[in-house]
Amino acid sequence: MQYTLTPAHVHTLAADLLIEQLELTDYKRTCPARTLLSVLFAAGARLTSLSAAGSDLRHAPSPETLRKALRANTPDIPVLEARINDALRATAPAHPGARPHVAIDLTLTPYHGTHHAHENELYRSQAKSGTTHFHAYATAYLIRHGQRVTLALRFVRQGEDLARVVQRLLQTARKAGVRPGLVLLDRGFFAVSVIRYLQAARTPFLMPVPLRGRKKDHAKGPGGTRVFGYWSRSGRGQHTLRHTSGKTATVGIVVHCRNRAGRRGQHGRERLVYAYWGWEPPSAAGVSQLYRRRFGIETSYRQMNQCRVRTCTRDPAVRLFLVGVALVLRNVWVWLHWSVLAGRQRGRRALRLELLSVKALLLMLLEVAVERFGFTEPIHTQRPVPDRLGA
Repeated sequence: MQYTLTPAHVHTLAADLLIEQLELTDYKRTCPARTLLSVLFAAGARLTSLSAAGSDLRHAPSPETLRKALRANTPDIPVLEARINDALRATAPAHPGARPHVAIDLTLTPYHGTHHAHENELYRSQAKSGTTHFHAYATAYLIRHGQRVTLALRFVRQGEDLARVVQRLLQTARKAGVRPGLVLLDRGFFAVSVIRYLQAARTPFLMPVPLRGRKKDHAKGPGGTRVFGYWSRSGRGQHTLRHTSGKTATVGIVVHCRNRAGRRGQHGRERLVYAYWGWEPPSAAGVSQLYRRRFGIETSYRQMNQCRVRTCTRDPAVRLFLVGVALVLRNVWVWLHWSVLAGRQRGRRALRLELLSVKALLLMLLEVAVERFGFTEPIHTQRPVPDRLGA
């Protein structure tokens, strides 16, 4: 039996979900919530701003009306964060499995302006895209065959304790019925506070170790975690981190030594150093292969940026709203593949990702907006339009 997934179906599914979970309301008679979402979807598909998309759609509300409608539907960050997480949870698997793996990471959106209300809205980090200022978002990502979805989103401020960020993300993931058997974290979370929290919460974890400390040419020899970067053979060890406050945390260490063999144009020996706790790791090569599963969260960020509406506003709440909508759209894409587009293969679901890419989903949403509002009026010129270039 054959069914058809149309742009109208996709638009209705995404719009109904966002209106319900984000509690969107109509802004005046000229701009109901569904109209605002249609223009937002069009802007995301074209990687442009809400105002630019509204100007290019003939019968859409004016850019100023759209801007006011967006702000009217953007509450304070704590309330908005909770609503976005409700929307993400609504698209999460109903049965995530027993003790699945969860990845946690931080993504930075470059920002070239000044802060809106408080300086800690802007996150400072290494220069990228010509700036050292960013809006930072932490996410928890479910690693499961066929249903790799974002479970939780959190806005991160400068100076905020990352242990608190991890705690809030895992609490939100548990509300979605996900109790991780292993948490895979980025090297930026290698800190005493984060490790002590995970150990107190009895949550097994794995993360890369940044190499810090004395180098081997120092008079006292190598020190700190840099010691593990000089191992000649794979193996295991132990390391104790110390904070300036006097608190400590002890973790197990796995070192995987391998030949670069021309990867990324490099040669010689490479040493991959990981910290773990709460579980018994396999071989060093197995740990390295296991951690590679975390890289799916980087793909989710790339796909999120394919859906994210561009803006020049300084308001971090509006920016969080747009990031949240983009992540929800990506989750809708995952849900469609699992619940609608998957085929059957010996009693299990066979994913057919070639049927619908994220970009194709966005083009379907754009098609609905164009059918509803039409394109901009034809441009009248004072010179004739030639039949071909150079005429």
